[in-house]
Amino acid sequence: MSKHEENANQQQPVVEEAAGQTENAEVEENNRAQPQEHNPPVGSAGDASVDKDTSGGPDNPGEDESVSGALGHTDVEQLQKELAEYKTKTEEYFNRLVRLQADFDNYRKRVQKEKEDFFKYASASLCEALLPVLDNFQLALAAREEDPAKVVEGVEMIYRQLQDVLQKEGLTPVAAVGEQFDPVKHEAVMQEATEEHPENTVIEELRRGYYLKDRVIRPAMVKVAKAKD
Repeated sequence: MSKHEENANQQQPVVEEAAGQTENAEVEENNRAQPQEHNPPVGSAGDASVDKDTSGGPDNPGEDESVSGALGHTDVEQLQKELAEYKTKTEEYFNRLVRLQADFDNYRKRVQKEKEDFFKYASASLCEALLPVLDNFQLALAAREEDPAKVVEGVEMIYRQLQDVLQKEGLTPVAAVGEQFDPVKHEAVMQEATEEHPENTVIEELRRGYYLKDRVIRPAMVKVAKAKD
């Protein structure tokens, strides 16, 4: 091999290396000239949205049934609780009504008993007030054989005493003689033709009438004047 060939062999790798570098430079230049596609990294927002869309599809039927069952169970418990409260209130009102009814029945019986006792013993106070009059009658009768004048005096005293007792009870006499005849207060049993008195005037009292307070309990029995023919 000549010296010229040896030098040529030594220069050949250098030329090939330079050519390779030139090709690499051209490839890099082409890459820079072309627009680059940006692929989102794994686990980026795009993947998250895809995952969300994938997982957020139609609701799980089993989960819906579980939720509905829980809500229904809660509603039943609430209704049962309210029903128990209403039952308690109903029993309370019923018991109260029974007590009120019993109280009213007792009140009605008590009022009826008081009413019966009132009518039964209404004259008790009057009888008690008349007892002294009865005592004086007994004393007057006991003295009739000793002195008849004392009997008359005793009867007059008893009469006044009896009047006082009855007046305290509200008993007063009905005015009759000289009054205009009033059918409410007077009972005409006789008529007498006369010119001395105006017509329909009471000229005689045959039996005394009485008021009890403001009510006529017995009209006076009277004789009434009438005009002469």
